[in-house]
Amino acid sequence: MFSLCLILSAVCAIGTTIPVPDVYQYSLSVGSGSGIEFSTASEGRITAIRVWEYPGNYITGLQLRYESNWTAVFGSEYGNQQEMQLYDKEIIIQVSGKHSGYIYELMFVTTLGRSFKVGVSAGTSFNFFPTMKGSQLRFLSGRHDGWALASIGAHWALVAVK
Repeated sequence: MFSLCLILSAVCAIGTTIPVPDVYQYSLSVGSGSGIEFSTASEGRITAIRVWEYPGNYITGLQLRYESNWTAVFGSEYGNQQEMQLYDKEIIIQVSGKHSGYIYELMFVTTLGRSFKVGVSAGTSFNFFPTMKGSQLRFLSGRHDGWALASIGAHWALVAVK
């Protein structure tokens, strides 16, 4: 511990700046927790969201676009597909919805006050948001059974401006 303090003191004394790492937060997942694990993590900013819904029922699939690259579809592409594209500098600051065995509803809210809601209002409510001002959604994780989303959690980051 003493040597770490000594090194940090020396760096500060010579005026060298140390890059501040991104600060991450995790909103604990909700849902049944069974099935195949997934993570949408990728490089860049989230620029679009696609969600598939079994008509009048649960969420069957999810896909995010980072910059111009789409992730794989997690779950399935069965049912109605809905999509939201984000504007330049627009970021996701809240993810909420309903769950009961499967994820039945997802709603994404952005810094511009826009929202994107898919699914039906059935089950227990959840609401994910970052606890640090300026944080944004970086990726989603959870589980699916190949047919529908069984659980979901949100990962947030205070992204350092470079």
